[in-house]
Amino acid sequence: MLGQIAWFFAFAGSFVFGSGLAIIPFLYGGVVKQFAWLTPAQFVDAVAVAMITPGPVVITAVFIGYLVAGFPGACVAAAAMFLPCYFLTVIPAPYFKKHGKTPAIAAIVKGVTAAATGAIAGAVVVLGRQSLVDIPTLAIAVATLVALWNLGKKLPEPLVVLIAAGMGLVLYPLTHWWLMIGELLIRSVCKPTETRRSCHKVIPNFSPASA
Repeated sequence: MLGQIAWFFAFAGSFVFGSGLAIIPFLYGGVVKQFAWLTPAQFVDAVAVAMITPGPVVITAVFIGYLVAGFPGACVAAAAMFLPCYFLTVIPAPYFKKHGKTPAIAAIVKGVTAAATGAIAGAVVVLGRQSLVDIPTLAIAVATLVALWNLGKKLPEPLVVLIAAGMGLVLYPLTHWWLMIGELLIRSVCKPTETRRSCHKVIPNFSPASA
C-alpha cells in the first residue's frame, strides 16, 4: 500500500502543473476511480480541509495518505508529492532564469498555463458534482460567484468562506429537518453501546446511511 501511495503521489507531483485546484481531477481519477482508496465524499472532505490551509497541494496529499494508511501513509504521500516538485523547480531554476524569455520557453509556459486553466475548470466540475447537491448549496455557490464577480479583490476570500459557512449552518437545519429528527430518535431509543444498524431495526423508516 505504501509503495502504491509513493508511486502515485510522486507521479502527480512530477507531471501535474498549476495550482492546488489543477491537480484535483488527477487525484480524483487515481484516489477515487482507479484505486478506490476513498469515496467521492471523503475525497471532497480531504480537498476542503486542505484548501483552508497553506500549501494545499501537499496538505491534500497528507490528508489522503492518512485516510488510506494512517500516519505512515501521510508521511509517504507528503514526501512523494513534495520532492519531485522541489527538484524540478530548484535544479532547472538557473536555466529558466537565463533562457526564460526565449520564444520556445515562452511558448511552453503558455501551453502549460492553458492546460492548467483547463485542469482548474475540471476541478470545478469534480467538486461541483459532489458538493452542489440541493437548492441551498446551489444558492450559496451562485451567491458566492456573483459576489466575487462584482467585488473582486475587495472581498477577502477568508470572509467569503466564513459567510458561506454561516449560511450552511443556518440553512442545513431548515432543509434537512427530517435527518435531525431521525438522529434525535436514534439517541432517545438506542442504547449508547448499540450501533446505528442495530438501531435501524428499532426505527425501520430511518436509514442509518442517510444520517
